[in-house]
Amino acid sequence: MPSLNLIFVTGTAGSGKSLLTSSLVSWYREKSQDAITVNLDPGVLSLPYDPDVDIRTQIDLQQIMADYSLGPNGALIFANDLIASKLANIQEEIDSTAADFAIIDTPGQIELFAFRESGPFVARGLEADSKILLFLVDSLVASSPTNFLSLVLLSASVRLRMEMPQLQLLSKIDLAGPASSEIIKWSRESALFEDALSKIKSGDEYTLYTQLFRGLKNGALSTNLFPVSSYTREGFVALVGEMSRIFNSGEELEE
Repeated sequence: MPSLNLIFVTGTAGSGKSLLTSSLVSWYREKSQDAITVNLDPGVLSLPYDPDVDIRTQIDLQQIMADYSLGPNGALIFANDLIASKLANIQEEIDSTAADFAIIDTPGQIELFAFRESGPFVARGLEADSKILLFLVDSLVASSPTNFLSLVLLSASVRLRMEMPQLQLLSKIDLAGPASSEIIKWSRESALFEDALSKIKSGDEYTLYTQLFRGLKNGALSTNLFPVSSYTREGFVALVGEMSRIFNSGEELEE
């Protein structure tokens, strides 16, 4: 019986979750792996892939707005909470594909998925042999030390909420250019992060930021970033290899 591995793609709005989902499923399929996509965003209007499982077939955002006299934001909250009630249906649809990998594209507004009860309920409730959480750190946003730390803190919070192994990805490296190399260095060497921080912060603020970052590193809540580009697929070999190690005790997919 084939094993099922779930890959949850999370990150802030605009960080490239849907594009990574599209590129990653294509990567697996080109390697002759059975992979599917799952869209869990009931409010998304268009996607760069054709979902194999789509929550929009079960939850109609426009109908919710009409039935409950809600605006777009209220309807999104209501719709995301409804996802929990569809857990059995989602599981059945995923299982029916007999796929080895299900790449789950989570709602664009991360707070709706990670910080309301429905998201962790679905993430923990879906049955699989293995699960992993990908958090996209947007390289165009994380180009300053303070923004970088804010995203790393958010990533740590999401990991604690979801309670599963996590990999932190630096997305859009094709757009960020040399700035992405600096961000990678910050993630790997605290001294380099603190040196960059010292150029814009001092006194109590500098102390607070450095203590927060050191705490995240010491608690293994901040890890080395995996730089990726969903357009060029740069970094995919390392990313897929690390996921393979987690899923299959180090067995990597063949090139």
